[in-house]
Amino acid sequence: IECFFPIKIKDFNIMQFEQWKRDINKAGISLRYKNDIYKFLRSILNFGVKWHGFNFNNFYNKMTKFQDPNERRKEMSYYNYEEFKKFISYEDDLRWKCVFEIFYYCGLRKGELKGLTWKDIYFDKKVLSVNKQITQLNNRTKFEFSDTKTKDSYRIVPITKVLLNDLKMLYEQSKKEYCNFNDDFFVASDARPIADSTIYDRRTKLAEAANLKSIRLHDFRHSCASLLINNGANVTLVAKFLGHTKIEETLNTYSHMF
Repeated sequence: IECFFPIKIKDFNIMQFEQWKRDINKAGISLRYKNDIYKFLRSILNFGVKWHGFNFNNFYNKMTKFQDPNERRKEMSYYNYEEFKKFISYEDDLRWKCVFEIFYYCGLRKGELKGLTWKDIYFDKKVLSVNKQITQLNNRTKFEFSDTKTKDSYRIVPITKVLLNDLKMLYEQSKKEYCNFNDDFFVASDARPIADSTIYDRRTKLAEAANLKSIRLHDFRHSCASLLINNGANVTLVAKFLGHTKIEETLNTYSHMF
């Protein structure tokens, strides 16, 4: 954005922020994308405060997110249980079977699934720990872990019986497949994280084979919520399962299911 080019971070002020928002609004991008950029800007300012002692107290709390009450939310799609059983029945690779079962039964976000390592799987307790994520799209060679989306996204998720059995088999298979295998290996891949495009391609292939609509990866979280609600889970449990910060977020998203 041109209004930023001559500005040093330490000299940034609320007037420049408002001009920046006006310029971003002209870019013709979605509300979610604009707010992702907004969060990145705040991260830059936070870095300046932490490492260089900058002080933005006079305007930091006045910085507001982008809002557009007229923008329609993306339509929610999901697989019901029978549809998912049909979808997964066309998968004959054990690792991929586990990937989509984790999405469906555990409700993990894509980045959380990518960051899941074997040391996060507790077979004896029949749970998995969601404590980190990988947000890079397709870089398997240069990657880094980051914190979960929010502090409430750090959670322990129960593992269903069918997924637990498949994970046990995959664990034994991986030990034989990789001579240097250890618990820091990724569940969905090997010593390096899986690429987004690889997951997308496999999802599309399975949906076409099963003659089902191809849903977004995030829609597997909606599918997990639907499965929980239809089996009698209350809103508090669904919120904890999905790692929502507030119950209101769960109700706003899934009230029609309840």
